[in-house]
Amino acid sequence: MEKKFDVLILGCDFNTYYMARCYHELFHDKVNVIGKRDIGVVSYSSIVNFKAVPNFETETVFVETLNEYAKEQKQDTIILIGTSDELVRLIIENKEKLDKKYVHNYPSLQILNQLLVKDTFYQTFENSELDIPKTYIYSCGKNEKINEQAVEKLMYPLIVKPGNNIEYHNHEFEGMYKVFKVFSREELEEVIRKIETSGYTSNLVIQEFIPGDDCALFDSVFYCSKEKEVQLITFAQIGLQERNPGGIGNCTLLVNGFNEHGYNEKIVEPLKTFMEKIGYQGFAEFDLKYDSRDGKYKVLEINPRQARCSYYLAAGGHNLVQYLIDDLIYNKQKSCTLMKEKIALSFVPKSVIKKYVTSSALKNEVLSLIKQKKMVNPLKYKADKSIKRRLYLIAKDFSYKKKYKKLSW
Repeated sequence: MEKKFDVLILGCDFNTYYMARCYHELFHDKVNVIGKRDIGVVSYSSIVNFKAVPNFETETVFVETLNEYAKEQKQDTIILIGTSDELVRLIIENKEKLDKKYVHNYPSLQILNQLLVKDTFYQTFENSELDIPKTYIYSCGKNEKINEQAVEKLMYPLIVKPGNNIEYHNHEFEGMYKVFKVFSREELEEVIRKIETSGYTSNLVIQEFIPGDDCALFDSVFYCSKEKEVQLITFAQIGLQERNPGGIGNCTLLVNGFNEHGYNEKIVEPLKTFMEKIGYQGFAEFDLKYDSRDGKYKVLEINPRQARCSYYLAAGGHNLVQYLIDDLIYNKQKSCTLMKEKIALSFVPKSVIKKYVTSSALKNEVLSLIKQKKMVNPLKYKADKSIKRRLYLIAKDFSYKKKYKKLSW
């Protein structure tokens, strides 16, 4: 493919790597990547030119680094791709400060805040077409008393999570989890105390726990064009999540085009209606959980970007970087496609799948797809010849086996 533009990927994690892989699969060439620190999964790679910039995710350093990069490039157009919430926010908030060479497809700041700030999301869209878990919002740092009546309506166990993830992760503390599960009033008060003591001052989302383990979770990815038209939808059942405290909520195994409760295209219709109604543009990922009590798929959150497990779109024939190029460079119009092809994506070894996936139907589907060679690990790419990185991934497989021996929360 002749390339009359540049692509710059921002980040240093799993998401960053598979977006670089998408680029390499198109152009068979290295892509430039800038991140805040060296992480082996990206920095050891032979398919990227990686630059670590200390404090990159602070506004001043971010803008200066990108504008300096733009001056050094011969191409007049640079497609900018963020791979984390922090980076997406920086791109959107500093749109007018960045060199005019940069093009990207992200929603407005208003929509970003409505989705990314979780307490705002639940309050704004509780009466929309989306099914959302019952929720109570608690304000930290204001000596607020817990509304006992509101909490009792939710019933224990409860889920507790930060309304503002970016601020939350700026205040690390011992026993810090991405999401907490509490079984009593005493546990709830202790979690709130820990979080407030850390210096976090935004809201907490206290929510009913929907019964079910990892296999009750689902993933739906959207791509909406710069003209705010839905071009691509996926729907996948999740089998496993990360086991480390900071990784809960991050998928490690899923199957697109499969649902043990019956694959029904109508499930995504209210999601599509919602995206069109709010005028969304760019990639987005819905985290959903099947509620066996009423048969509904409850929306836990919407990420305003591709997620770390979204490489399965490319494995199914829908390269994520290609979608951005077709839209931003060539203004291609595409009708809406629901990707139905069955594809399994896994970050974990086969032995972990066999032992820890609780749904027999899902496990059998995954094992069948492995036999059909329809399983992909986004991090394991034959064209990436780095020996150092391959050793890193072998160690990571071993680490996963150890992690999953620990009790699931």
